[in-house]
Amino acid sequence: MVWRIILLLHLGYSGAELYLRGINESYTEQEERLLSLLLRLQQEEYYDTLMVYGEECPFHSLSRSLEVPAVMVPLGGTNYDWNFGSLTLILSCGFPAEREENHRTLMKLQLNRRIIHLQKDINVESVCNYYAKNEQYNIAVVREDFGRSGNIYVCRCFQKTKYIEVNLFSGRPIFFEQFRNMQGAAIKSLTDNLAPRSMAYRDPKTDQKKFKGYVANALNSFVEKVNATLAWQLDVAPPGKRIFFTNITKWTAEDLLDIGMSVDSTWDKWNLDTQTYPYLMCSYCFMVPLPDLLPYYEIYTYIVDLDVLAVIFVLFCIFSLLLIYGQQMSWQGLSLSRVLLNDRCFRGLLGQPFPFPLHSTKKLKLICFLLCFASLLTTTMYVAYLQAFLATPPPMPRLRSFKDLHNSRYTVAISLGEMDVLGFADNRRLQNVDPEKLEVFEDYVKFFHLRETFNNNYLFPVTDLRWSTYKEQQKIFASPVFYYTDAFCLSRFNFLSFPVRRHLPYRHLFEEHLQRLKEFGLLKHWQDRSFFDMVMLGLTPLEDFSPLPETDSIDLYDLSWIFGMYFAALGLCCCCFFVELWGSLNWWRRFKRWTTN
Repeated sequence: MVWRIILLLHLGYSGAELYLRGINESYTEQEERLLSLLLRLQQEEYYDTLMVYGEECPFHSLSRSLEVPAVMVPLGGTNYDWNFGSLTLILSCGFPAEREENHRTLMKLQLNRRIIHLQKDINVESVCNYYAKNEQYNIAVVREDFGRSGNIYVCRCFQKTKYIEVNLFSGRPIFFEQFRNMQGAAIKSLTDNLAPRSMAYRDPKTDQKKFKGYVANALNSFVEKVNATLAWQLDVAPPGKRIFFTNITKWTAEDLLDIGMSVDSTWDKWNLDTQTYPYLMCSYCFMVPLPDLLPYYEIYTYIVDLDVLAVIFVLFCIFSLLLIYGQQMSWQGLSLSRVLLNDRCFRGLLGQPFPFPLHSTKKLKLICFLLCFASLLTTTMYVAYLQAFLATPPPMPRLRSFKDLHNSRYTVAISLGEMDVLGFADNRRLQNVDPEKLEVFEDYVKFFHLRETFNNNYLFPVTDLRWSTYKEQQKIFASPVFYYTDAFCLSRFNFLSFPVRRHLPYRHLFEEHLQRLKEFGLLKHWQDRSFFDMVMLGLTPLEDFSPLPETDSIDLYDLSWIFGMYFAALGLCCCCFFVELWGSLNWWRRFKRWTTN
C-alpha cells in the first residue's frame, strides 16, 4: 500500500510538471512580454480586477494565468452600473474595442489605467486623440511587435507630442499623474462675485482683475498648484444680468464650465456627480434685530408684579387687624370696612405720615414700628426698581419662534432667488410664516442694500458664515443692531460644495486639495479675515448703522398711566365725597324737620 501511494504521488508530480511546461511553451514571446507588463503594473499600482474589452486576443489567455478576477466584455460595453472597486486595470483587444456608453460606468472607470493592443497598423496618435476626446488619459498602447521590441507607447496630454515611447526594461514609469502639472492649460470657470466668498479686485502689479475670499482662494491656490490658468467664460452669462450661484451650478452641469468659483448646497441634490466633496458646512437662519427697549409708559406697570401686590395686600390686612385689636384689645367693632379702609395702615404702607394712637401700649407701638419698617421696604424697593428702569430701560423679550414674529413689528425679507433655492418661489410663502409678515424682493440689489444697512424693521435669512462678518462689523457700532438666532431656521445643517463638470479628469486632485486646505487651517484663516478683506476692498464701509438713541427725557405721554390712575382715584374720591354730602344733606333735612316739630 505504501509503494502504491508513493507511485501515485510521483505520477501526479510528473503530470503537473509536464502540464506547466506545456503552458509555458504555449506562450508566445509577445504573451510573455505582456505578462511581464501586467505584473509590473501590479507592482507599480495594485489592481484587483481585470476588465477585458473586445474579442479574442492575448489578454484573454493571460487573464487566466493571473490570480486576479477578470471580467470579459466582448461586445465592448455593459448595460449595468459598474459596482466593482476602483482598482481595475482595463485591457482592450484592438481599437476601438471599448465602446462603453453607460454613464455611471464611464464615470467610475474614467481614471483607470488602460492598455490598448493594436492588431493592425494604426497610428498611435489617433488612438491618443480618441481617448483624449473621451477624457481618458491613462492610456498605454502596445503593438503586435511588442514581443520583439518591448516598446510601449504612452499617451501624454500636456506635451506637443501626443505620446512617448517607453521600453519595458528601461525602468521608466509607464503611468503617472499627468494633471499635477497642466503646463498652463485653461480651467474654464465663472464666479458669482458674492462677498465674502469671492470678491473682485485689481492687482496693482499686473493691473489684472483677480478674486479673493475663502471660495476664490481655494480655486486660485489649486490653479497655482497644478500650474494651470483660469479662463473666464463670460460669454456663457446673459449680458447685463447678475450671476447667481444657481446659474453657475446649472452651467457646470451642462459642461460649459470646468469648476465654478462658487459653492452650492447639496441638501436638495439627489445626484452628486456635479458636486465635489463638501468644502463648507453652515446653517441658514435669521439675523434678527435686537428687541426695542421697554417704553417709559410701560415701566410703571412692568415693575408691578401681581405676586408682590398680593403679598402687600396680605400684609395690609394683617397690620389693619393688629391695629384694630391693639387699640381696643378686643375684636369688638371689627368689620370688613374697617379692615379694608384702614386709613392709618394705608398711609403707613405708602410711607406717608399718619396720626399715632394716643396712650398706646408697648404692643401697639411695636405694631406701628413694624408698619413703618414694612413701608420702608416696599417704598425703597419700588423706588429702586423705578429709578433703575428709567435710567436703563430693559429690552423687550426676544423672538423665539415664528409665532412671536406674528405679534411683533418685524417683517421677514427674502430675495426671490433664495425663495427659488428653497423651493418656495411658486407660491412665495415660507413654512410657518404669516404671508402678511413676508416680503419677497425680486430686485436682489434692493434686498442686499437693506441687509447691508442693517434695517432693523426686517428679519434677514443669512448663513452663519456670512453672519460672522456682520458680527465683526457691529463691533464698530455704538450699539449692536442684530443678533443671529438658531431658534427658528430655514436649514440648520448644510453642506456646501464646488460645482464641477461631470467628467472632470482632475476632480480627485481638486477634492484632495480642498481637504488639505481644511486640514492645515487655511480655510479657517480665510474665513476669519473675510471682514478685513471686505474693508480693504471697500465692500464694507466703516460706518455706524446703529439707530440714533432716543432722548432720555420723559414726555407727557409716558406719564399716561400715572395720570390715568390719579384721575381715577380723584374721581373715586369725588364720588365718595358726594355720597357723604348726600348723606349729610338728608341728615340735615331730618334734623330740621325734627326741630320744627
